[in-house]
Amino acid sequence: MSKRENTSSCSHQRPVLCGAVLFFAVLQAMMPNATWAREGVDAFTQNAKLGGAVNIIAHNIDRDAWVEPIRNARIPAPTVGCVSDWPHWRGPGKNGISSETNWSRQWPAQGPEVLWRASVGTGFSSVAVALGRVYTMGNSGRKGAKDSDQDRDTVYCFAADTGKILWTHVYQSPIKSMGYEGGTSATPTVHQDKVYTISKIGQVFCLDAVTGKLIWERDLVKEHDLKIATWGFAGSVLVVDDLLILNAGTHGLALNKTDGALAWLTGQEKAGYSTPVEYRSQGKTCVTLFGRDTLAGVRAHTGDVLWEIPWKAKHDENIADPIIHDGKMLVSSFLGGRCALFDLGHDKVTERWSHKDLLNWLSSSVLWQGHVYGMDAKTKALHCMDFHAGKLAWTQPGFGLGQLMMADGQLIALSDKGRLVIAKASPQGYQELASAQVLQGKCWTVPVLAHGRIYARNAAGDLVCLDVSETVSASK
Repeated sequence: MSKRENTSSCSHQRPVLCGAVLFFAVLQAMMPNATWAREGVDAFTQNAKLGGAVNIIAHNIDRDAWVEPIRNARIPAPTVGCVSDWPHWRGPGKNGISSETNWSRQWPAQGPEVLWRASVGTGFSSVAVALGRVYTMGNSGRKGAKDSDQDRDTVYCFAADTGKILWTHVYQSPIKSMGYEGGTSATPTVHQDKVYTISKIGQVFCLDAVTGKLIWERDLVKEHDLKIATWGFAGSVLVVDDLLILNAGTHGLALNKTDGALAWLTGQEKAGYSTPVEYRSQGKTCVTLFGRDTLAGVRAHTGDVLWEIPWKAKHDENIADPIIHDGKMLVSSFLGGRCALFDLGHDKVTERWSHKDLLNWLSSSVLWQGHVYGMDAKTKALHCMDFHAGKLAWTQPGFGLGQLMMADGQLIALSDKGRLVIAKASPQGYQELASAQVLQGKCWTVPVLAHGRIYARNAAGDLVCLDVSETVSASK
């Protein structure tokens, strides 16, 4: 991995220098494992370089004299809030779209530079990026192995810039590889200074996002007598105010985020595999989520079921998240056999149209400027469809059961064979801007762009971090 340095220089007067040391000292005190914070203090005290050629020769400052008093002051950990973070499933807008603009679509022939790689174990969990860290999950087991009692899930926390493992949390959980590789399904959720996860068998954990310390844990099946769907719990944790909303039970349940105590429960029946999708109705926060063979709207703070419609799918596999926009709800299910648009009322939904032209299976679609972009499992192609009319604008083969997200009007798609593609999001036609083979094996996990880096993984747990920052493009 090559190191790039900004060669611009600057000079600092003593107050600015002292302020810089104090700034990095505070960051190091809050994030003692962050190497860049420690190096920042060193840079301004030991004639090092950090983001430029900064020569310090006039002052000799004792590093520990700055850092230790601040560390002892017990400054609270930073909270999630950077616009380029991707702190949970489907990103900050919970719609699969990033607001990030300072990233490059101009790649060399061999593809973007690999900053780091990691092996995280079997699974399909995507990544959350926050606090300068990357969080994901994987399982130690392998498909076909007989001794599943030894299988373990691991929650990983990496330094985003280097890939260094900052902490892990390990617990027993079966791989559950019936018909596929198995492993973890849900994506970690980072909220303020906590990270929340759920396993396939209903173990919910609240961990300190900085240190990995266990704060509390719950077993939804043992504590609330829930039935487990064939492939376990798959929806990620949704935070709504002081509640954690989970797709577990008949139409979901909610836990208090402080201690995991049950806030409400809609029933013990098997859940679907989607993540709860937040929306507003009559000034109240609501969620919609798939049950085993239903789709329902639920009031987030009380658990009151507002409406319910049947949605039967083969093997009960309703997986893709609905899209809600402007009083309308788009629902797509490959094994449910249709895609449909509904008028979303407070206590009922009314179907406007239904067809089979965009059938999501493992991948949720994204909505951009009146058009939906998504992976159709029947044709194994990327489709563009008018959201309101349901009319297809174009299709592009070659993605298989791939995944996609969006940023700055561009599709970031990963084929099921590991080909990463950047394409313009336009109903006028498919326009590919860049592509590279970044992984091998089965890739059913959505890639993530955050802070000029794209993260992608495969089912075996090979995780790759790619440099797509604008500074890289400018240097070529």
